[in-house]
Amino acid sequence: MIDEPGDGPRELRERPFTTQQALEAGMTHDQLTRAVLSRWLRRPAKGVYVPATLEDTLETRCAALSLSVPDDAFICDHSAAWLLAGDRALVPGDHLAVPEVSCFRTLTGRRLRRHQVRSGERELRPDEVVELGGLRVTTPLRTALDIGRLARNTDVRLHGMDTMLSLGAFTRAELLAEVPRFKGYRGVVGLRALAPLADGGSQSFGESALRLRWHQAHLPWPTTQHPVPGTPYILDIALPEEMFGPEYDGEEFHSNPEQKAHDATRRREILRAGWTVEVFRKEHVFGPRQNAERRLRATYDALVLGRTSRTYL
Repeated sequence: MIDEPGDGPRELRERPFTTQQALEAGMTHDQLTRAVLSRWLRRPAKGVYVPATLEDTLETRCAALSLSVPDDAFICDHSAAWLLAGDRALVPGDHLAVPEVSCFRTLTGRRLRRHQVRSGERELRPDEVVELGGLRVTTPLRTALDIGRLARNTDVRLHGMDTMLSLGAFTRAELLAEVPRFKGYRGVVGLRALAPLADGGSQSFGESALRLRWHQAHLPWPTTQHPVPGTPYILDIALPEEMFGPEYDGEEFHSNPEQKAHDATRRREILRAGWTVEVFRKEHVFGPRQNAERRLRATYDALVLGRTSRTYL
């Protein structure tokens, strides 16, 4: 059985490896599958595995993608975002499926013919590709522009731009200055609408999506990662003047008893400081029954009318 990191072949414990390398080291396909299910192996790309004991660093990510990307290709879109920012560039559910690697063979955009990669046509300037760990990858700015145009929905597009902006490699003004050059390109209408909303203060997909609902409710422009005076806590999104702070509780960090107890203590202290906290979970922000826009507007209107602070669940 392959249930722990130490159970695998020694030569595969300290580096990313391919399916073929695992087979040559004595593992079977069934053992690889069980290792992924038991989470001592991650699959960042088709046919590529990374031991869970390896720290998620730029070096590790480069080593993993180099096993599936041709030497003369460049990496773009969601693969570039993951390479540049790590797992915080992922959206919920990404870990359940093995993503295709987005890359092209040359700067002219010639399509790759390889089953484990997703390719197509792309026009790039030479200064929009950098080299990292022996791989060529689109810059954070170009990656933000491409995700902002081409990702599968508006939540993913905004989250991708937020994540790239958080790296500090470009400013929102620089992002906006590049948008007009994509006139006539696929996805540019959505890019024009979303790029002005990008905020590097967002720290998760849920926070980006909740902030998008905020803007869709036509509320005043919020701040992100706002410290609550008199407490050690920071709010995801805030209106300091109104002392209003919506928060998104994702399942990964807000589900077990210890996490829930910490959340309760934290919010009691924020409430004592005079703030109103509106708590949102997955079902409030996503899907056909999401009610985030209505709740945000209702709470904001109540505060403007001078009602007392409280925590809304």
